[in-house]
Amino acid sequence: MKRNIVIAAVTAAALIGGGTATAIATTGDDQGSARQAANTKLSDDGNRDDQDDRDDAAAKVSSSDVTAPEAIASALKHTSGTVVSAELDDEDDSGKVVWNVDVLSGDNTWHSVSVDPSNGKVLGAQADDEDDTAQVRAALKGSSVTAEEAAKAAAGKGVVTSVGLDEDGKDKSWEAETRTSGGAEQDWKIDLGSGKVTADRADAQDDDADDADDQD
Repeated sequence: MKRNIVIAAVTAAALIGGGTATAIATTGDDQGSARQAANTKLSDDGNRDDQDDRDDAAAKVSSSDVTAPEAIASALKHTSGTVVSAELDDEDDSGKVVWNVDVLSGDNTWHSVSVDPSNGKVLGAQADDEDDTAQVRAALKGSSVTAEEAAKAAAGKGVVTSVGLDEDGKDKSWEAETRTSGGAEQDWKIDLGSGKVTADRADAQDDDADDADDQD
């Protein structure tokens, strides 16, 4: 609709004088240039956000001298039970990075154990309420690979920043995320019985779909 208005205005102006027509016609080009500039800016902003995320991830990796298996071992010395997940993450708004290790004890009580990534010391622990205890127990029944062993297996693919149990769906497994020093990430599945590590294809497909949506 707007384009038709511009053309009509140009035609009318041409009847009056060529110079005026040229000036009005330029207005349409300016609008197109403005839209193109805005789209370019949005694309640049998105690229910068992606780079910031990679930089943050790289900073987390470089700030940790304690590996995922070591953090899990330290948490278990403090709180006995079964480790269900471990993640290198920001503890709070202060931006301090810690290992958060979730431990399911024998009496079905959940504990969140914080481990210092620089020396492996336990910073604290608190009881948590979870509603999927039975589901987790069922998924781990018969499993011969622990979270610590899964993290060690995935360490051959990069620096492990998280490992956790995927108890949903038909194929139960451990899931791990690894990162390079540059911030590139990859998700992996670790078999509960054999410890075999395979790329998480479903996650890769989701990432490709998100990238396609962003380009649109």
